[in-house]
Amino acid sequence: MIINHNDRVLVTGANGFLGSKVVETLLARGFLNVRCLVRPSSNLTALHRVFEKFPDAHVDMVYGNLLSPAHCQKAIRDVSVVFHVAAGIEKTFPGCFMNSAVTTRNILEAASNERALRRFVNVSSLAVYSNAGRGRGEIIDEDGELETQFMRRFDAYCFGKTKQDEIVMEYGARKKVPYVIVRPGPIYGPGARSPIHSRVGIGTFGIFMHIGGANRLPLSFIDNCADAIIVAGITEGIDGEAFNVVDDDSPKSREFLRMYKKNVKRFPSIYVPYRLFYFFSYLWERYAKWSRNQLPPVFNPLKCAAEWKGNRYSNRKLKALTSWTPRVSTAEGLQRHFAYFRGTNA
Repeated sequence: MIINHNDRVLVTGANGFLGSKVVETLLARGFLNVRCLVRPSSNLTALHRVFEKFPDAHVDMVYGNLLSPAHCQKAIRDVSVVFHVAAGIEKTFPGCFMNSAVTTRNILEAASNERALRRFVNVSSLAVYSNAGRGRGEIIDEDGELETQFMRRFDAYCFGKTKQDEIVMEYGARKKVPYVIVRPGPIYGPGARSPIHSRVGIGTFGIFMHIGGANRLPLSFIDNCADAIIVAGITEGIDGEAFNVVDDDSPKSREFLRMYKKNVKRFPSIYVPYRLFYFFSYLWERYAKWSRNQLPPVFNPLKCAAEWKGNRYSNRKLKALTSWTPRVSTAEGLQRHFAYFRGTNA
């Protein structure tokens, strides 16, 4: 382990779905010197519930914005490990770039001047990968190519996250900031933003279209994901590595949808074969070009392939180089996920 339990760690985006779970897991593991960077306007209800479980912890709240270099300097002071969980989820390219790439550059610039820093953990996403040229169902590991055709894919989140990873790697090479990148799959569990991820299907046209079919969903249960992030922050000898974070035994898309309808609520859906939706996306993209984007290319072949081509993602590297293994089984994780959304009448 590269730090002691009394060393100070920083969690950005600490009030979010994943960030608050990272804070809770750190405290549960005995790391009781935790600094949380949150925006002044943030809802801290979930975070305060975490603090109540650990009355002996020394939790330092820093209110600020990662777009401010001064706030970043204040947050990074005397920190040994940064868990950079904050992310831009805006739907525009400028918004995602500003709140994923620019904010990451700011905290990295501050980190590059902090002598106590032992590691910067960047929380990325499987969305950064390109599966162009990959066969259906082919496994994508950490050596997979990153996306470069952002505008054609029309995916602002992918753009922001990929640029964020590039900036982290640049600071590692140019300013010798020790880093690790973790790339979780869709994170699910109690408190998740959405009960059904788009990899299962979409409800854009007034009825849910199930496009995933027999694809294995690269899910990451919230507890398992937080564990992986922390293990990536404290394990020796893995600087400069990237890790996919997905659970074992993930369900097929149709299995997930069937279980959701049984355990949460029923709703009408139709199955759309992948090749049919791919052709539809191709036609949509052609019309968008012909109309000079009067109709934005929200559906296009690259986005369709990224979501529903059915590529699988390996977690072997994470298991091989660290002590991580999913501590919550997929069956239990799905049960908790469905129970939460059943209570919210999702």
